[in-house]
Amino acid sequence: MTDLVVPDRSLRAGERVLLIDRKKRRYLVTLEDGGEFHTHSGFIPHAEIIGQQEGAALRSTRGATFSVFRPTLADFVLKMPRGAQVIYPKDLGAILLQADIFPGARVLESGVGSGALSMTLLRAGAVVHGYEVREDFASRARKNVEAFCGAEALERYTVEVRDCYEGIELAQLDRVVLDLPEPWQVVPHAEQALRPGGILVAYTPAITQAVALRERLVDSGFELAETMEVLHRGWNIDGMSVRPDHRMVAHTGFLTHARLLPSA
Repeated sequence: MTDLVVPDRSLRAGERVLLIDRKKRRYLVTLEDGGEFHTHSGFIPHAEIIGQQEGAALRSTRGATFSVFRPTLADFVLKMPRGAQVIYPKDLGAILLQADIFPGARVLESGVGSGALSMTLLRAGAVVHGYEVREDFASRARKNVEAFCGAEALERYTVEVRDCYEGIELAQLDRVVLDLPEPWQVVPHAEQALRPGGILVAYTPAITQAVALRERLVDSGFELAETMEVLHRGWNIDGMSVRPDHRMVAHTGFLTHARLLPSA
């Protein structure tokens, strides 16, 4: 039996890390040679973080303690630089399952925003082609994808500055995922671009948008349409004190998905 080679997973310069204080406040930091992390509780030289293992305890110059970890995708989505409002992690997970994303899936994503959904699709192994009407959003999405997923992810990620309402210049797609104000305008284009059995998923903040989409789907080649929302309620568990948290991430958007039938 051969010995397994354990990779060195110590923190390195150039990586993004998450520093968490005693009050569970989170700080996203890029480690740099000679850099320093500053808060009102003092500072920590990056040299004291580089080379550490995840979970290490750190102390600032004023005695405050922090734990350090690599950020999860959910951490990064909520803390990353952004211009557009991001899709929350609770909805990103549901989209992956509703769209049934698999390694190698050819996905059109329209309305890439700051890249939260792009990163989620890429992490699941998809090949993502994005349409975005704003150049600044497209640029931000590319930067965020590279920052979290690495430069190699860009080999499976392209973003065009174009309007999906005007058409989709792709064919035999496996999935079309939309974060647009009027997704019903894309339905006829998706019918042409998806392969039979392909899946359309749309994220819409307002129920009126979801209703308009569902009405358009009735007269299309799509079937099995469903609409849902995800509510995220945490629980406080502290000894004998067990209760729901006073605050929750409730409504953020509606998720509608449908499958394309073969053309007659």
